[in-house]
Amino acid sequence: MSELIGKKILLGISGGIAAYKCAELTRRLKDQGADVRVVMTKVAKEFITPLTMQAVSGHVVADSLLDPTAEAGMGHIELAKWPDIILLAPATANLIARLRVGLGDELLTTLCLASPAPIAVAPAMNMEMYLAPSTQENISVLASRGMPIWGPGDGMQACGDIGPGRLLEIDELVQCVIKYFTPEKQLLEGVNLTITAGPTQESLDPVRYISNHSSGKMGFSLAEMAQKMGANVTLISGPVNLATPSKVQRVDVCSALEMHQACFDNLSHCDIFIACAAVADYRPAQIETQKMKKQQGIDDLIIKLIKNPDIIADVANAENSPFCVGFAAETQDVERYALDKLKRKNLKLIVANDVAKSGQGFNSEQNALTVFSDTERFDITLADKKAVAQQLLTIIAQQYLQSK
Repeated sequence: MSELIGKKILLGISGGIAAYKCAELTRRLKDQGADVRVVMTKVAKEFITPLTMQAVSGHVVADSLLDPTAEAGMGHIELAKWPDIILLAPATANLIARLRVGLGDELLTTLCLASPAPIAVAPAMNMEMYLAPSTQENISVLASRGMPIWGPGDGMQACGDIGPGRLLEIDELVQCVIKYFTPEKQLLEGVNLTITAGPTQESLDPVRYISNHSSGKMGFSLAEMAQKMGANVTLISGPVNLATPSKVQRVDVCSALEMHQACFDNLSHCDIFIACAAVADYRPAQIETQKMKKQQGIDDLIIKLIKNPDIIADVANAENSPFCVGFAAETQDVERYALDKLKRKNLKLIVANDVAKSGQGFNSEQNALTVFSDTERFDITLADKKAVAQQLLTIIAQQYLQSK
């Protein structure tokens, strides 16, 4: 196999027990045709020797910021310009923290600052360290900067704990690198795909409205990745503060009624419809023409709400309906509610999103999803939303092709 022929990968190894796996990781990347150079932190050398990594990579290992031989030619700057991607594996909690704040306190962190190459982070650490709020915040910040976060895996750890924090298996990491350079574009090539995203706003008066906490990031990530996978993408978005992904047609709406109309305006040329937006279930029966004022001596305000149209159900049950994928953002009994929506709304797939969990869902840079069809279940573990979007779109594309 040779999916990575000509690709230059700088492997940054930090000081965790999973460093011993980097010899095999390097060998497997080279088997795919990649040229791999290795940079090690000082602590990483306590877990695996530079000589071992030199033997498997075929290059002298860089481990010192102040190497007189290399620095005669500003070696660290040249090395920073060399790679097509920097892969930090294992990325310890310490390295992730230093990367977030932009420290250049040793060669690896300096290279990350000085390199124009994308940086992929493969976390590996003790479960409690990974789940610590500071680590989760640091990972979220890196993801928000566009850094792919690959993993971690879940299972038995060297310390005996069981949970998230393991370095992804070597096969999985290699596939992450391959997919980064060769997205599965053929799966959605030429497919017309409509995605709804963000919240809706239901006006009460000229200055107030009812809405929710959706940021639109998941829907926009889906639109971006779908376009990269070859789809012709129409993005129907409620009010959000996000840039339109490249080569994506965007339709801006405000209310649920406006989103409903926009969806049907685009239905005739839609092959796949993904309802990712958090649409308000109800809207005020009456919108006041002037700002409502507090009334002296009246402490209660009663607002009559009426039900909004169910966009995904209406699309799924329309004549010549597209392949419909719904989202179930729930805070309890997630699987039960999701399966109910799948059947009741006549959907092909339902994407269950537990928004009650900290660090995923609304206003987060990461997400974890479970996808259900009538007969199958697919789990997408916690990762940055672009990585989650690519995995979800792969599932959708495969199910769509099987349905034709």
